[in-house]
Amino acid sequence: MKLREIAHSRTGDKGNTSNISLIAYRAEDFEKIKTAVTAEKVKAWFADIVTGDVVRYELPAIGALNFVMYGALGGGVTRSLALDMHGKGLSAAILDMDI
Repeated sequence: MKLREIAHSRTGDKGNTSNISLIAYRAEDFEKIKTAVTAEKVKAWFADIVTGDVVRYELPAIGALNFVMYGALGGGVTRSLALDMHGKGLSAAILDMDI
């Protein structure tokens, strides 16, 4: 199943760091997401763009995970030549992950 079937996502950025949140549509799916989507899996999923660490934060009260990806924006918004300098498209990309 694709992650988008049970969760939605938002992204943010600061400098060369991007964060991606995954929020379960239903509380009962949070454990499945928590088990399947590790920091290591996210780093591997974005291996072409993430040069630093990926750190996962759990927010069980709202059924969400937040991933902070260091070195993910090609040097930062003002230095990157990427079409999506802010990394907003990363939220759509992570939802294509099979779990």
